[in-house]
Amino acid sequence: MIVPHGTASSRNFELGERGLRVLVGVAIALLLMIAAAGAVLFTPWATPSARMATRESARLKAELAAIDGRLRTLLDTISSIEQQDARIRTLAGIEPDSTGEIAAKEMASIGAGTSAAQPAAGPRDKPQRFASKPFLGRLGFGGVRPDIDGMIQRATQLSASFRAVSDTLARNVERMANMPSIMPTAGWLTSQFSRSRFHPILHTSRAHEGIDVVAEMGAPIVAPAAGRVIFAGRESGYGLMVQIDHGNGIVTTYAHASRLVVSVGQHVTRGQMIAAVGNSGLTTGAHLHYEIHVNGKPVDPLTFVMPAGKITD
Repeated sequence: MIVPHGTASSRNFELGERGLRVLVGVAIALLLMIAAAGAVLFTPWATPSARMATRESARLKAELAAIDGRLRTLLDTISSIEQQDARIRTLAGIEPDSTGEIAAKEMASIGAGTSAAQPAAGPRDKPQRFASKPFLGRLGFGGVRPDIDGMIQRATQLSASFRAVSDTLARNVERMANMPSIMPTAGWLTSQFSRSRFHPILHTSRAHEGIDVVAEMGAPIVAPAAGRVIFAGRESGYGLMVQIDHGNGIVTTYAHASRLVVSVGQHVTRGQMIAAVGNSGLTTGAHLHYEIHVNGKPVDPLTFVMPAGKITD
């Protein structure tokens, strides 16, 4: 029954079971249409472009997560390289990397929740180094941004450090190769280095600027280190003699040889035969007179000989 306002008469309508079903169906259809409209207007899956944007966002999140994992791995690798760098510097005799202490402080600050992009203020500007946790990403890892620039800077520093260490080790290897650390012949030490010694032939006291090693006639004389022959010939008093320049101001002399097997300008290596023991020059028997001069001044050759290379007194 519909009762209008005013004086108009009311109307009666009868709705059967079938009509009721139709009415309910129409109501359900209207509700579904309203729900569909709401989904179109208020959900991310509303339009094809929105669905594409949602998929792209998910893909980017996955890629960022993967990048964060790679940054973690790279950070661990650089930290390991830092430790190796410190060990190699110690072996090479180079001062430790001055940025190590700074890195430790930054690592502590990052662990406490401070951003690596905000270094602590100090009286001096020091080179920054990456901390151990600057790469925790922006995907729920405490809001710390990846310090890619810091990582690149530290990698550059490590590269320069390794070059310096490599150069130093190369120089050390060359210096050790040129250090006369073995005896040039095997035998018995009969006369040591002395500022004043009675000469057995001249019968006067004079400096003995080397050592005398008695050995069999013809025994090999070898270079105690790498170098270049600067003299090979006969010298008054020394007889047949060889001189080798080892660099770094070190020159060695081998006198009283019976024969020479090297020539001037020839490069020799440690252990290479250069002459044979003899008694040429002023001698009382077959032996080697061995001298070392450093920057033109004679020094005791035994101070250069490693323990395994010493001879019997």
